[in-house]
Amino acid sequence: MNKGMKIPLLILYLFFLPVNLWSQQQQPLYNQKGNDFIFSEDKQIDSLKDKFIVANSDTLRITILENLGLLYERVNRDSSLKYGLASLELARKIGNVYREARALAGLSGVLREQGKFAEALDVLFAALKIAEDNNIPREVARCHRRLGAVYRELENYPKALEYCLMALKEDEAINNSNSAILDHMDLGHLYERLDQLDSALFHSEIAFKQMSVKDNFRPILLLILGNIYFKKEDYPMSSSFYHVGLEICAETNNFGTASRICRDLAQMFLKFNQKDSAFYYASLGFESGQKSSYQKGIIHNAIILAGLYESKEPALALKYYKLANDAKDSLFGPANIETLQNLLSREETRRNELETAKTSFKNKLRFYGLLSCSLITLIVAVILFRNNRIKKRANALLFEQKEEIRSALTQLKTTQSQLIQSEKMASLGELTAGIAHEIQNPLNFVNNFSEVNKELIDELQLELKAGKIEDAIDISNNIRDNEEKIGHHGKRADAIVKGMLQHSRTTSGEKQPTDINALADEYLRLAYQGLRAKDKDFTATLKTGFDPSNGKINIIPQDIGRVILNLINNAFYAVNEKKKVAPPDYEPTVWLQTKRTMEKVEISVRDNGNGMPEKIKEKIFQPFFTTKPTGKGTGLGLSLSYDIVKAHGGELRVEAKEGTGSEFIIILPAN
Repeated sequence: MNKGMKIPLLILYLFFLPVNLWSQQQQPLYNQKGNDFIFSEDKQIDSLKDKFIVANSDTLRITILENLGLLYERVNRDSSLKYGLASLELARKIGNVYREARALAGLSGVLREQGKFAEALDVLFAALKIAEDNNIPREVARCHRRLGAVYRELENYPKALEYCLMALKEDEAINNSNSAILDHMDLGHLYERLDQLDSALFHSEIAFKQMSVKDNFRPILLLILGNIYFKKEDYPMSSSFYHVGLEICAETNNFGTASRICRDLAQMFLKFNQKDSAFYYASLGFESGQKSSYQKGIIHNAIILAGLYESKEPALALKYYKLANDAKDSLFGPANIETLQNLLSREETRRNELETAKTSFKNKLRFYGLLSCSLITLIVAVILFRNNRIKKRANALLFEQKEEIRSALTQLKTTQSQLIQSEKMASLGELTAGIAHEIQNPLNFVNNFSEVNKELIDELQLELKAGKIEDAIDISNNIRDNEEKIGHHGKRADAIVKGMLQHSRTTSGEKQPTDINALADEYLRLAYQGLRAKDKDFTATLKTGFDPSNGKINIIPQDIGRVILNLINNAFYAVNEKKKVAPPDYEPTVWLQTKRTMEKVEISVRDNGNGMPEKIKEKIFQPFFTTKPTGKGTGLGLSLSYDIVKAHGGELRVEAKEGTGSEFIIILPAN
């Protein structure tokens, strides 16, 4: 956890430290009467209704109706739906497509919470089409974020993640910082559902630091953080987040989120076999779900209550099981599933038609562009021809001098072509020498084992004719071993050729603004997980330090990512090799750091492996030079990395001492 997050979390932890999670007598952090909330009076709704009466424009009335719908969404979803439909009708009446898209997207939240997922998707797809057709990027991002929320409720987390990542990218592109906070919160929620807790905490911390303490979405964010720490088995911290979130829900009439938090608190108490507390929170969550028409809250809390009643009051257990089952049918009955499938099919068809139309439009533009270029070329050719004739007549007296200049220019071009060809041949000679050196060794193995196999086959035939089956089997085993070696060295030759092709390939990617900190962190995790997948015994300590002032720099992310991945893999290899011969107290460690210096950004990959002698540093970036044993590397990775960094206008340096480790530093222009 970063330093900025520790202070507020520590305050929360100390504030709720007296709360005894393991005590059956725990009291909630909000007022209660039986199992009912006692909420403070909400004056915002009355104030908005008063403003609506005196509003002097339809646009202002639509805004007030939207805000009333949002406020009622936490308290009374039927009223929220009523005001949302009213704002939609008024927006359509005055022909305001921006407000129409907003109203449709706003309705989706109420429908989603009521479990009407098909209807929620329907209005969102309609809103998205309006936003895309009218180029309203803010509403496009909002629709994508809300589509992610619906798919999250349907537990289609990969699809939800796809939409949420799109929303974050779009909000960041238009500097919509308030909505980007919600995108980070939703991503934290999804990664928590996928049990990717580091990513979940990363996005949730960003949202926590930037979200206002009075934000209506803060209870949901506190619920997400509570779930993350619950899965991390930090129960006091988890309980703190749950209770702060529940207290805010009590103050703001947020029944839906309260139902969710009560469900998770009940599950926490069940984990510690504190059934009285579990019963209390499940009952509270069930009632909150009913008040807000939140079907999932009703289902989850009813199931917990049924389980608690099962052993002592079967009749009540049956009642709650039936209530949960009825709620499930209302969400996922056959009719709803069929409607949902038909809707998704229609949207897919619409998307395909849209892509076809875009392709057709691009083709037409390309055709007209070519036609225009042809006409322009013809006009220019006519003008040049006319000018050429005029110049010939005007410069008749200078003909001899022009011929001399033309002859000199021809000779210069010939000389230039010869120099270029000589340089190409020299480069080709160096490449050919490298190829021959690298590929000769595996080919020698292939040829030698092939010759041996011919002799063994002759011996095998003789032994078979003589009826010596055991000897024949031994010979066949030798042939099989040789074939495996031939295959191994053949693959080795194939790897060399592929590496050479990759080294000579020019990328067609385009530069784009990229968060270099996020890119470096992503490839560090990819490299570590990839190596762990191949070698489960491999472990290393990863230490990172990312300069927040780096911002985004203009690079080809795939290429720079490949460079970072290569350097990290080399570092892992170095510490793994040292671990094989080092004392037991040796701890393999890899550092990944970024920092901003003037107009440059530096990315450093350092390890505490065996390092390298000074004489090797001079050759480390040459093609085919490698310090790894035969079969472990082609010697093209660092050479390719050097070329990629150089193509970006940067520099790749190495600093190393024998026996203490190595450090590779990528230096890139910041602008």
